[in-house]
Amino acid sequence: MPVLNKHYRRYGFESDLEKALNRVDFFRIFHTMALRYGFEHFGVLQLANEHETSMLSSRLVLHDLPAGLAETYDKRHRINDSAIFKSFYKSTISTVWLGTDAPENGAAGVDFLDQIGFDMALAIPVHSIAGTRYVVLFLGDGEDIGRTEHLEIAYEANCAFDYFYRQVLANKAGMGLTPRETEILRWISYGKTASEIALIVSVSEHTVNSHTATILKKLDVVNRTQMVAKAIREQIIQ
Repeated sequence: MPVLNKHYRRYGFESDLEKALNRVDFFRIFHTMALRYGFEHFGVLQLANEHETSMLSSRLVLHDLPAGLAETYDKRHRINDSAIFKSFYKSTISTVWLGTDAPENGAAGVDFLDQIGFDMALAIPVHSIAGTRYVVLFLGDGEDIGRTEHLEIAYEANCAFDYFYRQVLANKAGMGLTPRETEILRWISYGKTASEIALIVSVSEHTVNSHTATILKKLDVVNRTQMVAKAIREQIIQ
């Protein structure tokens, strides 16, 4: 009776993943992957509830899009309304979207591609070991990719995301916040003012403001709106 090989099959590039330690390393891996398959940019998006209003910029956990592109998109459009976004809740199949697509449900994909300024997108649904859903999105101006390349990049993107989640995203759960800081952050997300939070948690308003300043620094954001958005995205609060 043959002995089963207990090792997973490797395809070369995974040795780079085993050496990756931080966001910079994974940025380089995804960026190189995009270029190798003829794309110009990549983005890793965390999916929200289907009916929850989302901004592209707040859902990107790693990307190499041109500076300000996601923010400009958010000022003019809602990613929830795009056909690409809606497709993420109908299927987990890796899908190529072309600006010339015009299937029976309308010009699916054309809206988002035209709005963001690219001719082609490849959306690869992935998920973490905790079950959180993400999408690895590749964008460019190419015409199409072949079946072999599609299967290869889908496999590589899944592998890269698995390492990225376990090495980076899972390890920063909580972002180093103390229980009291997390509590204050949660009240801020409910729209409470510093004076209201002070009364709720029985501390001074000065202490609340001090905790808020520390939270801003730990989350590496500049205001309360960004703070809450990032905390939700990173699953520090719900």
